[in-house]
Amino acid sequence: MPWMKWLPWRFLIRRVARAHGFLDPVLLLSHLHRFAQPAEVGVPLELLRAGVVFHARGLINSRVIQHNLDWVWPYWVERQFDPGDPSFVPRAFAITHVNLTHRNWTALGVPDLSELAVVDPRGLLTPFADGWSLDCWVIDEDGAQLLPSRAREAVQKLECDDSNCAVVTETRAAGMLLRTRILMEPDGEQAICRLQARAQADGSAWLVLSLRPANPEGVSFVHKATLTADRRAWIIDDKYRVSFDAPADRHHVSDYRAGDVHIHLHDLADDIAIQCGVGMATAAAMFRIDPGRPRDLQVDIPVEVPADERGCARAWTDSLDGHCQLTIPDPVWQGLYDAALRTLIIHSPRDVFPGPYTYKRFWFRDAAFIIYALICAGLTGRAERALDRFPLRQDLTGYFHSQEGEWDSNGQALWIMERFCAFTGTAPKPEWHTAIRRGVQWIGRKRLPAGNEPHAGLMPAGFSAEHLGPNDHYYWDDFWSVGGLRAAARLMDSFDEAGAAGARAEANSFMAAIERALANDRKRVGRPAMPAAPHRRLDAGAIGSLAGGYPLELQAPDDPRLVDTAAFLMERCFYQGGFFQDMIHSGVNAYLTLHVAQVLLRAGDERALALIDRVAALASPTGQWPEAIHPATLGGCMGDGQHVWAAAEWVLMVRNALVREEGDRLIVAAGAAPRWLRPGNRIALGPAPTAFGAISIEILVPREDTITVSWNGDWHRPPAAVEIRLPGTEPQLCDVDAGTVEVRVTEGER
Repeated sequence: MPWMKWLPWRFLIRRVARAHGFLDPVLLLSHLHRFAQPAEVGVPLELLRAGVVFHARGLINSRVIQHNLDWVWPYWVERQFDPGDPSFVPRAFAITHVNLTHRNWTALGVPDLSELAVVDPRGLLTPFADGWSLDCWVIDEDGAQLLPSRAREAVQKLECDDSNCAVVTETRAAGMLLRTRILMEPDGEQAICRLQARAQADGSAWLVLSLRPANPEGVSFVHKATLTADRRAWIIDDKYRVSFDAPADRHHVSDYRAGDVHIHLHDLADDIAIQCGVGMATAAAMFRIDPGRPRDLQVDIPVEVPADERGCARAWTDSLDGHCQLTIPDPVWQGLYDAALRTLIIHSPRDVFPGPYTYKRFWFRDAAFIIYALICAGLTGRAERALDRFPLRQDLTGYFHSQEGEWDSNGQALWIMERFCAFTGTAPKPEWHTAIRRGVQWIGRKRLPAGNEPHAGLMPAGFSAEHLGPNDHYYWDDFWSVGGLRAAARLMDSFDEAGAAGARAEANSFMAAIERALANDRKRVGRPAMPAAPHRRLDAGAIGSLAGGYPLELQAPDDPRLVDTAAFLMERCFYQGGFFQDMIHSGVNAYLTLHVAQVLLRAGDERALALIDRVAALASPTGQWPEAIHPATLGGCMGDGQHVWAAAEWVLMVRNALVREEGDRLIVAAGAAPRWLRPGNRIALGPAPTAFGAISIEILVPREDTITVSWNGDWHRPPAAVEIRLPGTEPQLCDVDAGTVEVRVTEGER
């Protein structure tokens, strides 16, 4: 209402705050803003909203967990609240208690359905987004217990084939064994989340299925649970059904005031229902285990899917049809590639999103890399479906909007649309034309005017990629804008020649402004390395400036500024072999480490392999990476526990190691690991989409001194040449039609 702006709100807020002994919030905010460049958006509303939700749960956690440490809590709580554990986090001045040391989980889903379940490192199953969980225990008659969340050791893996994926977790203790296998399957108009448990004990014991009001983020309320009359199912909160394939032999329940049902398993009477006003109801269905004999239990949880997804579920065989297959004599890289493909598939039902839990929402930034990986993996139908939704997210000004105050999205949207067209050999869809034109015009209008300031002609100060620091004129935004303009020009060549010429002129003007700013920076910082922004010293935020080399290739592979930025980051910002992002993430970041590796790969620097191997070693046992990794626990410490951008970067890294574009040629095998090139080994990739068409590659090592490289292309625009760059050998430039070449390896090269 217009009259509200005339009220003296600042005066009133200050007066009320001071009267109650609080700091002046207006003065405090004004000081906070001085640490960043002036910007039209201080912090995106979307991030504030997500942060409030996150810490609201953390506030509940602080009111519940520390006062009830005799409960059986999820793995992260058991570790983080144990004073003898490296994961321990003191909490005296912490208003909220959140998972900071083991943000790890693995998503399970059905292709083309958006509903996902997550499984934590000890097999705790959370079948619904942000909901309650199911846990399995083994308890013998003498009181010995096998509680996976308290087990120091466990074996967990992701089992994948062409029909499905399952998370398998096995724990042992005191003559007891528990193995769970969890998967998602389509079932008509819905999906089924299925938990298969096998328990065994030396003596008489019980397999316990327990309903838990918690998940990998903390408390998640359960108000009511009822065992059905046939003792074969729970009805939870009058909404969810959890079915068992056998009737429960014993059944116990408890509410918050009485404590966890675990505490009372030997003293509670058998009861079938519980209602808890606090929302901390627990239940335990118990199944008898005979000595020395395994007891199997199957638990099914129907997962209702949104109305617009009914009938959309696809089989895994169909979803993987035509994908770029990898064969390498390296089980670690191979397994991570196969797992990453499946991660991409279940996180691209229509839109793509960068995580199954914390980040289950859309960003253009993550989408650009995820869709690029889908394209390079041959999953172009999924990529096209996601791209078709981009115009729906563009406002009338031409802004591709996922979060306010982030000026990289237009460049990313235009760039990935062009990559799709280049890789598929198709013209942009007519439905995209208006969005492309508007996207170009928005960038031109958004740029700052020319002038003498270091940031003149660049994008305004913004929040950018969030992990680069306070609002600033980030080169990340600028490089993406130029990359998007040049991509748009190539797209518009087919339907708007005048618009294409204008986009190229805008790109050239923009790039000239970047070059001027970087020239000033070189004098200011005393070396070629590119800081995060024109006003910044060199720090970890410089990782964003690598975008000029990867993935945009606006700078040559040997550009001194690009090479020196990578050198600075490796000298000053690496920890235990990976890029450590000091800002916000405060952990080792897998996908940003791979960005450095991509720059090194383009430059022909052999250190790229060590970075790729380090990222492989940081993967979870199920082949996933959290957004950032705790340097001591090696558990997740930031973001989603299964980060899809990281999975996308693994696919892109492996692909580029074996085939990538550089100008008008294809570079083959530049990133192949020397350990793969042993007699009798075979390396194969394909069909791998490229900007020239699809290529299939095979590398055979018949003898110590000979390597045979063969390729077959289905070109829509043949490359000028194929360049073989096997490690330890001289590059060989080959005619694209040659199809095969023998590479001689001397003893010194080997």
